[in-house]
Amino acid sequence: MNKTELNKDAYINKMAENLPVLRAKFGLTQEELGLKIDVSRQTIVAIETKKRKMTWSVFLALITIFRRNEVTSQLLDVFEINTDELTKFIVSKDK
Repeated sequence: MNKTELNKDAYINKMAENLPVLRAKFGLTQEELGLKIDVSRQTIVAIETKKRKMTWSVFLALITIFRRNEVTSQLLDVFEINTDELTKFIVSKDK
């Protein structure tokens, strides 16, 4: 595995570990969050209970949603999910 893949896994793991808190602070049920990112409630449950690994596309959808909310955006920083490294990576992929 290259360094980028290892970093993706670390970010995915941090997001999955903190997803229940982020979702609750945003005020969303598992069903509502699933609808926002176009996955089922069962997928959200499986990710939160560590029965399913989060995909990179789900991670990107979640980071986009949580960055838009003042409270969850701050938590992303505290949980070291929203980093300069991640932003640079995402921006460089868009070019």
